Amino acid sequence: MTTAGIPVPGGFGLYIHWPFCISKCPYCDFNSHVADRVDEADWQRSLLAELDHYGNKTKGRRLDSVFFGGGTPSLMPPAIVAALLDKLTEYWEVPAALEVTLEANPSSIEAQKFNDFRAAGVNRVSVGIQSFDDAALRFLGRAHSSAEASHAITIAEQSFDRVSFDLIYALPGQSRAAWQAELASALSRGTGHLSLYQLTIEKGTPFYSDHRRGAFSLPDEDLAADLYELTGEMTLNAGFQAYEVSNYAKNGQESRHNLVYWRGGDYIGVGPGAHGRLTLAGERLRTEQIPGPAGWLSAVAEKGHATRVCDPVAQADQADEYLMMGMRLADGIDRIQFARIVGRPLDACIDGAKVAALCDAGLLVADQRGLRATSAGMLRLNAIIAAITV
Repeated sequence: MTTAGIPVPGGFGLYIHWPFCISKCPYCDFNSHVADRVDEADWQRSLLAELDHYGNKTKGRRLDSVFFGGGTPSLMPPAIVAALLDKLTEYWEVPAALEVTLEANPSSIEAQKFNDFRAAGVNRVSVGIQSFDDAALRFLGRAHSSAEASHAITIAEQSFDRVSFDLIYALPGQSRAAWQAELASALSRGTGHLSLYQLTIEKGTPFYSDHRRGAFSLPDEDLAADLYELTGEMTLNAGFQAYEVSNYAKNGQESRHNLVYWRGGDYIGVGPGAHGRLTLAGERLRTEQIPGPAGWLSAVAEKGHATRVCDPVAQADQADEYLMMGMRLADGIDRIQFARIVGRPLDACIDGAKVAALCDAGLLVADQRGLRATSAGMLRLNAIIAAITV
């Protein structure tokens, strides 16, 4: 059991899911929905009820971060954000430097609304730009133009000290020169954090069906690797560190909330479809909310929460989760932290012979501190994790 004010190993975060979007992007497999009307009073009441449910279970912990995700949280009324943030101190120790992030789409950004979010307590914004190329934006099904993307970043920087934005690369037909020019433009904007993802095709999305029937093809592995290496070189030259496989930050600008996930910390998930990991009475639990907005609202009204799964995580599964998440970090996995969270030594949870072979191949580094992938290993990370997991 965590004592009041004592930090949770790996950190402790709160994720709040706003499930609504203006439209559904063809590559997106997140729990997002298009709705003609949203009862704002009902959603505020229900989110506050969920917060109370989990707040009372974890009372006294030190909260490290809050993240409003979606969906499109910038569509939320700032008053709901303010009401939720005003409740935090009823449950947790809240540091003055608490990171509070809100995701935003360029088409939903308004200067006055951003000022209202800042007044509510948001101090970091993550903007889903995805591309500065209009043709790529049309392919990705985005509702904004490149001009709107640039304007959105300008507004965000005027409203918040910490700004991040996302780009997707390795798109069909994208050349090395095209990505180099786009990334150079992104790096010139002066933001402190970038999330740079290669396009992946997820089951259940329109892109999955389109790709299977040959409507488009992705760059081959050699070009994809070249684009990844180019991304690392350019961001490093611009003063960014690749602290995670797809995330780049200037010193001190890392996403503290995402680090909670990657370092195996505890986090509460509130809102339709939200997932959580909580250590209660010495037991690690996985939680999952009802995904459909209507069903979620009904459950909260009936029971005071909409958690449909709250199950113990077996020790072996904890080890697998931590390996899968922690190896994404440039720093990799710390042996002491791993043992504290999982309850077993790192070496008992990995295949030592395969680790040694991958170290000899220049793909992994295993030392007294822990285990991490090299830059070459990051290109093959999924295969490496699968190989070393026992």
